[in-house]
Amino acid sequence: MAYRSDIEIARAAEKRPIQDIGMRLGIPSESLLPFGHDKAKVSAEFIQSLAGRDNGRLILVTAINPTPAGEGKTTTTVGLGDGLCRIGKNAAICIREASLGPCFGMKGGAAGGGMAQVVPMEEMNLHFTGDFHAITSAHNLLSAMIDNHVYWGNALEIDLRRVTWRRVLDMNDRALRDIVTSLGGVANGFPRQAGFDITVASEVMAILCLARDLGDLQRRLGDIIIGYRRDRTPVRCRDIKADGAMTVLLQQALQPNLVQTLENNPAFVHGGPFANIAHGCNSVTATTTALKLADYVVTEAGFGADLGAEKFMNIKCRMTGLAPSAVVIVATVRAMKMNGGVARADLDAENVQAVTDGCPNLGRHIENVKSFGVPAVVAINHFVTDSEAEVQAVRNYCAGLGVEAILCRHWEQGSAGTVDLATRVAEIADSGEGQFRPLYPDDMPLMEKIETVARKIYRAEAVVADKRIRDQLRQWEGQGYGQFPVCMAKTQYSFSTDPNLRGAPDGHSVPIREVRLAAGAGFIVAICGEIMTMPGLPRVPAAEAIGLNESGDIEGLF
Repeated sequence: MAYRSDIEIARAAEKRPIQDIGMRLGIPSESLLPFGHDKAKVSAEFIQSLAGRDNGRLILVTAINPTPAGEGKTTTTVGLGDGLCRIGKNAAICIREASLGPCFGMKGGAAGGGMAQVVPMEEMNLHFTGDFHAITSAHNLLSAMIDNHVYWGNALEIDLRRVTWRRVLDMNDRALRDIVTSLGGVANGFPRQAGFDITVASEVMAILCLARDLGDLQRRLGDIIIGYRRDRTPVRCRDIKADGAMTVLLQQALQPNLVQTLENNPAFVHGGPFANIAHGCNSVTATTTALKLADYVVTEAGFGADLGAEKFMNIKCRMTGLAPSAVVIVATVRAMKMNGGVARADLDAENVQAVTDGCPNLGRHIENVKSFGVPAVVAINHFVTDSEAEVQAVRNYCAGLGVEAILCRHWEQGSAGTVDLATRVAEIADSGEGQFRPLYPDDMPLMEKIETVARKIYRAEAVVADKRIRDQLRQWEGQGYGQFPVCMAKTQYSFSTDPNLRGAPDGHSVPIREVRLAAGAGFIVAICGEIMTMPGLPRVPAAEAIGLNESGDIEGLF
């Protein structure tokens, strides 16, 4: 069979009308707001009507730390969902929307790959249903209203030196990390230092993904702290009177998006916070809706389990009362070899010893997932260069930790390549053996929560935070925010804050550069090491290869 790119496979898909996909889950056509023929939003009224139904089983897909060798977490999420449907289960998947930043940068899209994709792939990786634009607009409306309030007299006595609300843009643009606004004279307002984050790091994104309904959305938006007065008292979004208009902009965006896999199985794609700088999970609305409609719901959390899964457990599950019945940890033989010291150019050559040497990274993630009281299984995402001996080395290592590792060929075969994984995951989910528990209690002091994640998940020896940061955390505790969980902003490439330190390092330190209060989202962000909340483009961005061919079709998107 000739090689076909992801976009060629997606373009050749035989899609069903979105109303047919909705009917499979019992969603009547009148409860769908179509965006063309192949995607739709599920109405808030229909979602409210599901309140009395029981939940299905929730299955989390996570992974090892990402490497240039590739892991395929989203691809495995799609493949597992299709596999469950193939063995006769009523299943749906829930994943996040794609950000334009990495799409035109280096990571690519977020629709899976090969024969395990969500379609329409091109629309999903670009503007989709406009949710990110709505979030960007709502966020920046608040920014504009803050500066406008100050311009017209500053009745709230906002201290311009203490405005904490930054602007956002859904693009990697390092030039906007630190800026000065309102230059050019009196008519443009009062100059002040400011900056941009990428939209996926916006507190508005986090709020949309954690809100249960429009009322909860507006309450959370109103709770946003935009800055402080000279006496250090907080100024909130509702003080600026922006929460109502922001809710209007986000009304449609709050409704989950329904699309389909290549095999015409239902997929909810909604929300998109990154896990390295935000909480990394799709929306609560999408997840809870899917759980009312399907017996098994497969969802993913961003990047490795040290980031996405930790935040899924400690933030999303804590806030919603949800608990996963099983966790799938995705790994590849190639990534194990890279963790074992093999250069990217040499990954195709068999090297069983390097696979074994690299497995401790996988082992660390297995230990961490099991510490939450949830049973785990490893999915070995197959590459054609994998040898039987290398695959067996991964299986043997996992068996030594009491975890089953199952070879999956979903990229090549679709659901036929995940039958074994789907069967085992359904058995684990139905067994009820999971006893989920978060890593730390609500009443633990904020600094201790940060230290707990650093010690127990990253295996750090120490957390380095100066007096300014520790005092800030204590001040927030005094203001009633001490019960919040912590959201660690850290490189995704390593358990440490050094992106080049692979494997399973321990004894390292985690420096905390900054802490931010996300009062509306309901968590504290701890920014570690050199991580940036506005990424930059690589030397050769993916955008250079993206364009339209003579037929008007998109090329270079993946």
